[in-house]
Amino acid sequence: MYTCSFCRNKIEQGTGKIYVKKDAKILYFCSNKCEKNLLKLKRKPRTTAWTKEYAEIKKGLKK
Repeated sequence: MYTCSFCRNKIEQGTGKIYVKKDAKILYFCSNKCEKNLLKLKRKPRTTAWTKEYAEIKKGLKK
């Protein structure tokens, strides 16, 4: 089972998308929302409020 390259949610088998960049990096996406945020809008997961990485950073700052 893979995790989404943007939001880090688990991707169920048979769902999601695989994107291969020109430099042979493989990106996995659980939804079009994640794909567009990373590739088209060029957003960082750590600055997008609904991702797990953002939650971990905020939790670490509160300690």
